[in-house]
Amino acid sequence: MRLARIVGFTGRMMIRAGVLILLFVAFQLWGTGLHTARAQNDLEKRFRAQQAELGPLPAPTTADTTGAPSTTSTAPPATASPDFPAPAPGEPIGFISIPAIGADFFIVEGVDLRWLQDGPGHFPQTPLPGQPGNAALAGHRTTFKAPFNRLDELQPGDLIFVETLQGRFTYEVMAQPSAEGEPPKAHYIVGPRQTEILDDKGDNRLTLMACHPKYSAAQRIVVEAKLVSNPAPPTPLPPAEDLPELPADDLAGGNAAARVPAALWSLLAIGIWFSAWLAGRWRRAWKWPAYAVCLPLFAFALFEAFNHINHLLPAAY
Repeated sequence: MRLARIVGFTGRMMIRAGVLILLFVAFQLWGTGLHTARAQNDLEKRFRAQQAELGPLPAPTTADTTGAPSTTSTAPPATASPDFPAPAPGEPIGFISIPAIGADFFIVEGVDLRWLQDGPGHFPQTPLPGQPGNAALAGHRTTFKAPFNRLDELQPGDLIFVETLQGRFTYEVMAQPSAEGEPPKAHYIVGPRQTEILDDKGDNRLTLMACHPKYSAAQRIVVEAKLVSNPAPPTPLPPAEDLPELPADDLAGGNAAARVPAALWSLLAIGIWFSAWLAGRWRRAWKWPAYAVCLPLFAFALFEAFNHINHLLPAAY
């Protein structure tokens, strides 16, 4: 009888642990998008407010209105002064639209996980999109609304449109080497430590990067696109001492500051559920009313616990 009780208790605990793991997976795939949706609304308001302070954007180039690349326009796209200060981490810097894969997101400055949960992030070590050089962005593929989920579906020649405080810019996805007999592809794969993808290549391009394969942070998928509209005047990069150091093993490390909140919210969730169980054990008539009252409180505490646990992970894919 004692062995049966131990086996039964162990089995019930394993089932509960399995349910929690499944709930956490569901939170990562869909729940994280709730935060990103709110953050995108906030980034849009802040970016549009910045635009309003600078005045209207110039008339779109031929590429913006017809979808066909153009390099003949001579109208300067800049509306912001070329010496306006570098954006602070977490600030909106623009809007990216990739029609071929249905991606439309406001871009945030910085590639730490706390910023990438808001939307695609700009590497501060690189020029702003639209400016001369190699402007680089990172984004999630499976969590936080997965802005770069379908990067592998892009084809050479697909267009990418970017809007910043300096105007609207058009990029054309570049072809990458492929095996003999295979059609040209638009992406390539690198390791997590190959930060040379951020280096200046001597031309004007946009580099998009995300984790690869999906649901893993083992590698990186990279898409490069050349600027086919006039570049904006360059602005100074942040001082080297102000730039965040890229982790040696990951381009988007976890946030160690989330440890204490994750533990506290987890204990609170356990406490709420235990209280409901204890009430039911004390008086049988209270069992279901106690669970009904505690369920929304438990769900809220569990959501916050999952949110902070997710921040501890090296990358949220």
